[in-house]
Amino acid sequence: MTAAPQLPRTTGQPARITGQPAPPAAPSARPADRLPRATGDGRREANAATVLRAVLDHGPVARRSIAQLSGLSPAAVSRQCVDLVRLGLVRELPERVESSGVGRPQIPVDLHTGESDGPVAGGVHIGVPGSTFGLLDLRGRLLARRTFPHDGVAPGDLSREVVAGLRAFLAETTGDHRLLGVGAALGGWVDPALGTAVRHDTLGWHQRPLAAELSRGLGGIDVRIDNHARAIAQSEILFGRPAARRSLVHLFIGNVVDAALGIAGVVHQGPGSGAGDVAHLPVPDSTVTCPCGRTGCLEATASNMAVARTAVRRGIVPDADVFLLVDAAAAGDRRADRLLRERARAVGRATALLLDVLNPDLVVVTEHSSLLNPEYLEEIRGAAVDLSHVCGDPERIVSPHAGMTVLPVAGGTIALNPLFRSPLAASQR
Repeated sequence: MTAAPQLPRTTGQPARITGQPAPPAAPSARPADRLPRATGDGRREANAATVLRAVLDHGPVARRSIAQLSGLSPAAVSRQCVDLVRLGLVRELPERVESSGVGRPQIPVDLHTGESDGPVAGGVHIGVPGSTFGLLDLRGRLLARRTFPHDGVAPGDLSREVVAGLRAFLAETTGDHRLLGVGAALGGWVDPALGTAVRHDTLGWHQRPLAAELSRGLGGIDVRIDNHARAIAQSEILFGRPAARRSLVHLFIGNVVDAALGIAGVVHQGPGSGAGDVAHLPVPDSTVTCPCGRTGCLEATASNMAVARTAVRRGIVPDADVFLLVDAAAAGDRRADRLLRERARAVGRATALLLDVLNPDLVVVTEHSSLLNPEYLEEIRGAAVDLSHVCGDPERIVSPHAGMTVLPVAGGTIALNPLFRSPLAASQR
């Protein structure tokens, strides 16, 4: 493979793989305009995060309004805005001066987006048939996107091939933007603290130090990884519907089947980051045999590969490819439509079990056909409400806010989430 182009400039700091301590920097290594890390009780860092989230939610917004929204004093808000402007995360908008008629006019602030040099994050979703690359601004909006098929790539070579493609994508799309880091989302058991793909049976990855591999291939850029179901859940909390910040369950139906739980804005990881494995959740009324030896498991019933094999067996499509099935249904094939509705109702029955156990404010379902056609989402909702004992409101079951761009947005969110939680520290990585 030919050498990839040089990557765009980053923050200029050495890479740190999640779970590995960063080496201490010499005093002279920190530029004069870098802010010191939060100390003591962490109030400065917490206040910076509060202000940044208020700007995310309400910007453009005047400092006076931030103080009212956050409960911080006007002086504290002003100090944090100065820090955030200096770090390049927030910008003032003097052309949009606000005045209430009392006191001095207020200059609103907003996230630093929409300009050629604003900070951005790279994102990649590593799937089974292919990967998707994305470039996000601070509001989680997709600025650029590219697909990367895995055809003919052996599992052992996959990370190297993906990183070469991602490196070229970032070099071509980042331009003068400041690249904050890269997030990678994938299925299976992922330990973000160690940067390890613990188990992805379909790709044949076990205990793979994926974050380190990606960071080395990208020339030392900071890389974080997580399970794609948790990454999408975090994207909903950060950029999606307000109810997601109270509580949500996210169910991912793809070639692998995963779930994630978020409570009060925090996505649950569990010991060893093993939370979210619902592949063997029993689906009521399903008689499909699972490789584990049982019948009715969710992944064996409703995954992309399982449904695609059924489509081939029924003579609907020539190859076991769920996208061919979705295309056939969109073209008017009633058999394809019927099979996708069967899958949607199975997903709905599994959703009912999650609703009854966890009763979240919101259930987010990522499933390809329902992203394209809301009729399949209605099938999921109907089956869930029919079976659930606690949920009678189908509107609590929704598709991801990012729609068809959900996967690269989820990858980029992995890189952006630490920034919104600890903006002063994250900006100095």
